[in-house]
Amino acid sequence: MQAILALEDGRIFSGRGHGAKGECYGEVVFNTSLTGYQEIFTDPSYAGQIVVLTNPEIGNYGTNPEDNEATHPFIEGLVVREFSAVSSNWRSQQVTDEYLEKFKIPVIADIDSRALVRHLRTHGVMRGVVSSIETDPEKLVAKARSLRKMDGTDLAKVVSTKQRYTWSTGSQPVVTDVGAGSLRPIAVDKGGKADAAKGSIKDDAAASRRHVVAYDYGIKQNILRMLVDEGCRVTVVPAMTSAEDVMSLQPDGVFLSNGPGDPEPCNYAYESIRRLMGKVPVFGICLGHQLVGLALHGRTYKLKFGHHGGNHPVKNMVSGKIEITAHNHNFAVDPDSLKESEVVKTHVDLNDNTLEGLRHRTLPLFSVQYHPEAAPGPHDSHYLFKDFMKMMAEWKGQ
Repeated sequence: MQAILALEDGRIFSGRGHGAKGECYGEVVFNTSLTGYQEIFTDPSYAGQIVVLTNPEIGNYGTNPEDNEATHPFIEGLVVREFSAVSSNWRSQQVTDEYLEKFKIPVIADIDSRALVRHLRTHGVMRGVVSSIETDPEKLVAKARSLRKMDGTDLAKVVSTKQRYTWSTGSQPVVTDVGAGSLRPIAVDKGGKADAAKGSIKDDAAASRRHVVAYDYGIKQNILRMLVDEGCRVTVVPAMTSAEDVMSLQPDGVFLSNGPGDPEPCNYAYESIRRLMGKVPVFGICLGHQLVGLALHGRTYKLKFGHHGGNHPVKNMVSGKIEITAHNHNFAVDPDSLKESEVVKTHVDLNDNTLEGLRHRTLPLFSVQYHPEAAPGPHDSHYLFKDFMKMMAEWKGQ
């Protein structure tokens, strides 16, 4: 089927439709990752966005349940140069075309994706429409111009979980001794929640592990896996959970997740963070980092075309080392808006000097703009989860 991508500035791209037949609407952004397209599809931070992948061939290794970062895709639509109709990988369980069609995600392929990315780099990300049912480009441009802008839009509470749950699954299969020397894996439902009725870890070691309460602003599952890998008991709470309700859970630490949209309208989030500061160790990633900046009375701003990819060089200002990191953000914290008497700027992007990390000078609080959990991306920054564990231990005086 034929398809059209229409941008709000009137630029039109014509190609071939795949995935679901229909229309999708959103902010058009590009991602430079070479692999990991399924993790990108299912990252809740992409809610409200149509994603252009710069890798010229997408879909060739198919999809499988293990590579999901959420229970379903969150991208509004997909734009690629070449979309593979077959999959060739021993882990593949479903062809990518069928996977996206199942979740009603439209795809447009066979376009000049290099020209599109150059256009977005020059003019900035913009609203767009992908359609395989409307043939009049002018109508689609009008629809794109009528879409709500990402600026000022709170999407965190839209994608967040509606109820509290616990997470027990690490990167490797977790097993529990059920007697007679046999082992049985913990049962996990499609949302990744441990099912105590079907088997869970219940022993003194589990009870003594660090209890982390994770705010879900659009959390990726690999973050939860890595917290479990470090020995944490994890309770995930909705975005609008109050600081008082979090403290009632007696956490050893609080985690602030990634998520979509503009951080500034999320006043419920950064006001809760203010009330948590100094009472418990806090670690934030991506949107969580931006919310920390706002909680510290700083400012955020929108980048021209954002950072989306798995190859961004970031300098650790404390160690002097360079980390290759995974990014997915359209907004950033203004470093000049933070008080140097309160905040140490720990990480800086070497491409554009964006503030990529901060730490409070006196309180147990730090955050990074990029994604140390990767998925997809390099593992240079996994140490930050160990830093969080160390902070919680020091807070407890251990």
